[in-house]
Amino acid sequence: MTHDTARARAQALLDTLNHALADRDAAAASHLFADECYWRDLVLLTWNLKTLEGRSQIADMLAAQLDAVAPVRFSLDEREAVEEADGMVSAWIVVDTRHARGSGHVRIKDGRIWTLLTAAQELKGHEEPLGTRRPMGAEHGIRRGRQTWLERRQQEAAQLGRETQPFVLVIGGGQGGIALGARLRQLGVSHIVIDRQARPGDQWRNRYKSLCLHDPVWYDHLPYMPFPDNWPVFAPKDKIGDWLEMYTKVMEVNYWPSTNCLNARFDEASQAWEVTVERDGETLVLRPQHVVFATGMSGKANVPKIKGQEVFQGEQQHSSQHPGPDAYAGKKVVVIGANNSAHDICAALWEHGADVTMVQRSSTHIVRSDSLMDIGLGDLYSERAVASGVTTRKADLIFASLPYRIMADFQVPLYDRIRERDAEFYRQLEATGFMLDFGDDGSGLFMKYLRRASGYYIDVGACDLVIDGSIKLQAGKQISHLSENAVVLDDGTELPADLVVYATGYGSMNGWVADLISQEVADKVGKVWGLGSDTTKDPGPWEGEQRNMWKPTQQQALWFHGGNLHQSRHYSLYLALQLKARQEGLPVQVYGLQQVHHLR
Repeated sequence: MTHDTARARAQALLDTLNHALADRDAAAASHLFADECYWRDLVLLTWNLKTLEGRSQIADMLAAQLDAVAPVRFSLDEREAVEEADGMVSAWIVVDTRHARGSGHVRIKDGRIWTLLTAAQELKGHEEPLGTRRPMGAEHGIRRGRQTWLERRQQEAAQLGRETQPFVLVIGGGQGGIALGARLRQLGVSHIVIDRQARPGDQWRNRYKSLCLHDPVWYDHLPYMPFPDNWPVFAPKDKIGDWLEMYTKVMEVNYWPSTNCLNARFDEASQAWEVTVERDGETLVLRPQHVVFATGMSGKANVPKIKGQEVFQGEQQHSSQHPGPDAYAGKKVVVIGANNSAHDICAALWEHGADVTMVQRSSTHIVRSDSLMDIGLGDLYSERAVASGVTTRKADLIFASLPYRIMADFQVPLYDRIRERDAEFYRQLEATGFMLDFGDDGSGLFMKYLRRASGYYIDVGACDLVIDGSIKLQAGKQISHLSENAVVLDDGTELPADLVVYATGYGSMNGWVADLISQEVADKVGKVWGLGSDTTKDPGPWEGEQRNMWKPTQQQALWFHGGNLHQSRHYSLYLALQLKARQEGLPVQVYGLQQVHHLR
């Protein structure tokens, strides 16, 4: 074996990078990157979620941050192989800074860095009690007056929010809030997660009857506690609800159910929040240092205003309010929308004997579930991936290592394969008049989700009902108005209806900020979600990261957390580390605080 191996070349490049960083030579370090290059940093150097694009941005970041985070040292992860294919070297790395330890991934082309991921994993001196650091639990020996675990938990519950205040208040107790609460508990961050539902998991239990996860189980694990090996690939909503309730208890999340947030304001004098909540009929004022909105991307219902809604004599519901199909057998139902919820609701209503019409006003991306699992997710999140050594953590980091700027380039070929594989299915669907798309640039589901969190359906059977006419379709038309007993389209078509379901999606999470804090603060923070890709419903300029998610915002001590189960699992770590650093008074120096370009 010659010395000129991929590992040796990768290590030599990292050694040169280490020398430049030790010399505080940002220019020299940046010149180790290719002409086209990307450095995605998750908290480790920037105390932010930030992607630097090009040598100039990398040099600027290093010049600004090195004094605060040095010494910085990169090395290859000795547990992982260095791979070389098609002229590119790929390697897993570990990174050490003054206050944190991290891991990451590097791709090297022609001897220079093309993509670099650096992701914080733990804060020095504040490591999670995992593995060899796990707590003893029961105290052996004899000691008078000691408390049991249960007594300590009961005392904490009785005092928190009254005699003692949480450092963090998480508003919203779905999977996002619960996952973050588990992270905060392990890091020793005092917290309360509040939710207006009566039990953890009710956010799932109380949705429409047929709701289930459209993502497979390997994609959906929660932190610390993966689903068991016999967990179904696609879990029904009530089973997910039960898991979340169990998880909340086992992970010792300080969870307040049946709690409404009434209002909140940031007090500049005390540098803390005053949050008024109503819990089981009692009004309390909490004073956390930080507030996290974990109200979910599917939380702020978007109900369109349509002429005639006040005269319509039937029922009207947003999809989030739809109880299920049982009461609508033999009824005429019009579902406005053609994305995930619309298809699920239409299919369940048809199964229960309703006469259902779907109104599709704009095009929808459709991908069949089995094709998505095989081609879209199979290399990272599947039994096949597990068998090849791709753990959930590794899969998350591989996915995170692709900068958003070039992610679509990797997705387009996958969806080209899906289009070829399912060509006859798509032909039949379009023959009904259904308006189909694969995103503005052909990049499919994931990019649509990241850019706008709407405009798609993972097909688990409803499309067959559209194809054979069981679900009636009105496509490419807008709503003119509602009459007393019908939905009237802009071409004059009347759709008799006993029920109208608005499967019209959800608004930006800063809408909750407007409701609970003020419109001024909501506008100060700006739109939540999207990349600035300048595609449909994701206006530019380019952001490079998800707007306002899991990172500092323009409003001091206000954060947003959420997304799907994968994102709730992965990004809860970085948000929890940022909050822990502030609790411990570490010298946090945020680089590249996001600017506000859009308010909604």
